Amino acid sequence: MLDDARHYKVVSFLYATARVSDHEAFFLSSMSRESWDRETNWIGYIAVTSDERTAEIGRREIYVVFRGTTRNYEWINVMGAKLTSVKELLLDGEDGPEVMLGWFTIYTTANPDSPFTKLSARSQLITKIKELLETYKDEKPSIVLTGHSLGATIATLAAFDLAENVTNSYSDVPPVTAIVFGSPRLGNKKFSDRINGHNNVRILHVKNEIDLITRYPAKIMGYVNIGTKLKIDTRVTPFLKETHHPGDWHNLQAMLHVVAGWNGKNGKFELKVNRNIALVNKSCALLKEECLVPECWWVEKNKGMLKNENGDWVMATPDDEDKPVVEFD
Repeated sequence: MLDDARHYKVVSFLYATARVSDHEAFFLSSMSRESWDRETNWIGYIAVTSDERTAEIGRREIYVVFRGTTRNYEWINVMGAKLTSVKELLLDGEDGPEVMLGWFTIYTTANPDSPFTKLSARSQLITKIKELLETYKDEKPSIVLTGHSLGATIATLAAFDLAENVTNSYSDVPPVTAIVFGSPRLGNKKFSDRINGHNNVRILHVKNEIDLITRYPAKIMGYVNIGTKLKIDTRVTPFLKETHHPGDWHNLQAMLHVVAGWNGKNGKFELKVNRNIALVNKSCALLKEECLVPECWWVEKNKGMLKNENGDWVMATPDDEDKPVVEFD
């Protein structure tokens, strides 16, 4: 994995529809008339290793990153846990493999009214990955996907999709790895078996022992755990406060902090990775007071507000250079 932003370059952004039935609960859409696109949400990006880094590691790595939700727990109340067939993703059209309808809808739905999602997130991803694999076919390309929470489920689904429909067409099959954090359950046993049938796919799920989200949807509803599990416990670190808030147990930065010092369930917590502990408090107040890091410190200047010519505070319109550009027709 990359340890410095200089090691990669972003080559594409991915978008999902913002208004498809219940999955609106995952996203917050701008109500501003000046919003660049009220029907679309940015959901992730694709990056590749730099030439220098590629030379160092001996291969060209392609990274796909999916973001988590903008809301915490209320989406559980509206999503339900209905399973749906992934038949349209399967080469042989098998009926048995199923995943949660909400995750599948976000990944596969297009919106002809938006220039950014005329293609679904799935089609955007496959189009770009095929292009990159062709560009770097002589550089031993590999694909790494990652995500947290909602992003973890989409990353896992996408990893399977790429193995099923893209990488299998190459004589030297590119490896596909998904490293996900705090993932809800994605699908049933037949779907898990289908993933395991691809020898070039590896999935690692980093799971906090006390994270309730990773136990949803319940196994009794037909869901199973997918991939290899790395179970950590955010209660072992001496830097975090004791908390009884389920949202804190699901916090990505807290999990990354613990991974940096994890030595197994019975081992002593000892930071081995040079990772700034201040990152924990980007959007929470989990660090102990003696760490001297303010809570929820990551905010845009004035939260994106500015004064207009009338002296009124209004939401700033993004500069032209900051507006997304349509990549897929």
